[in-house]
Amino acid sequence: MSLYLGCIADDFTGAADLAGLLARSGAQVNLRIGVPEGPPADTAAFEVIALKCRTAAVEDAVAECRVALRWLQDGGAERFFWKYCSTFDSTAQGNIGPVAEALMDDLGCDQTIYCPAFPENGRAIFMGNLFVGEQPLAESPMKDHPLTPMRDSNLMRLLVPQVTRPVGLANRLSVEKGVDALQARLAALKADTVAHVVVDAVSDNDLQIIAEACRDMPLMTGGSALAMPLPALYIRDGALPAEAIRTVRPAFPENGPGPIVLSGSCSAMTRAQVAAYLPDALGFRLDPVELSESGEESALNWLKAQPLEAPKILYATADPAAVKAAQDALGTARAGQLVEDALAALAVAARDLGYRRIVVAGGESSGAVTKALGVSQMQIGAEIAPGVPWSFARSGGHTIALALKSGNFGSETFFADAFAKLEPS
Repeated sequence: MSLYLGCIADDFTGAADLAGLLARSGAQVNLRIGVPEGPPADTAAFEVIALKCRTAAVEDAVAECRVALRWLQDGGAERFFWKYCSTFDSTAQGNIGPVAEALMDDLGCDQTIYCPAFPENGRAIFMGNLFVGEQPLAESPMKDHPLTPMRDSNLMRLLVPQVTRPVGLANRLSVEKGVDALQARLAALKADTVAHVVVDAVSDNDLQIIAEACRDMPLMTGGSALAMPLPALYIRDGALPAEAIRTVRPAFPENGPGPIVLSGSCSAMTRAQVAAYLPDALGFRLDPVELSESGEESALNWLKAQPLEAPKILYATADPAAVKAAQDALGTARAGQLVEDALAALAVAARDLGYRRIVVAGGESSGAVTKALGVSQMQIGAEIAPGVPWSFARSGGHTIALALKSGNFGSETFFADAFAKLEPS
């Protein structure tokens, strides 16, 4: 199958989210972990490259995304999608805007859109302001994110310091009038040299209109929900053959010990999910300060000593006060790195002990775990919750099932729900 849409995601959970929503259409989707080595081969119509660049230095993020773009171009991609979090996780320096601008330069395009809305998961944009449920972004739990605290809800104000070209808005009054009206608004902004356009969306119907209006742009940017309508639109346009839609059932993971959760996210939802899962699972809490003093040996010894068949959860998930205390003691970067390193080591140990069903909570944690497991490509399976599918991969000579969960996604019973999805029907 010829590659048509090439996607670049700034973290691993976001990449799985995007791949899962594209796969809802039945389209064949390849999820690549990092930029593949060598020239493109065995490509699908939709290729997603997962990077770990959300909180990287701006120059490193830009350089890595440009390498990913070249690989996708070499594979024949004609359209491109830059995927970031539905809560616009970023700093004043980037990396959302700088990467988008670099990709625009490489593609020779003079305008793109920004739409992280995901109504199914309670993310909406109105008059340029991002809402999480009924809360403005800056009043939501994202204000206390340990790495990218979001203290402004206005996407245009957030974007302006990150880019060098003008920023504008296509508000919902344009979107709700339909495809032609939105295209006219974008054309008017382009005539005024506005290169970066935030687009309002509060419903799935809004996203359908936006995707249809912008489907021929060389580059679109946003959350995964914006990309979900694209496969059907490309087929309707005749850009893709109908045979691009053909569902293939992914391989089931090998039999092995009970399920295991590795959680590094400290989001409000993940805290609730950990609390809901602990009564039915054996748990071990990872403390960054203790990890700095004695490493992950005690956690590894604990894991090896537990009955194999019992569900387990190893977690650094903590409330904002505990996170701040650890960051004050160790520094923000070191506290996070200690947790990532520990979860990566635990994932490898779990695999070597025979565990084949693993849920990872948190974008940075998912990146560390997936890299440690040596996973280079993943096949997308059943969706557990909106934006979170099971995926299947080879690691250490074994087939394993991985669910990479963004911290804010899923219901309180997500962990139990995820493993129930893998039970034979």
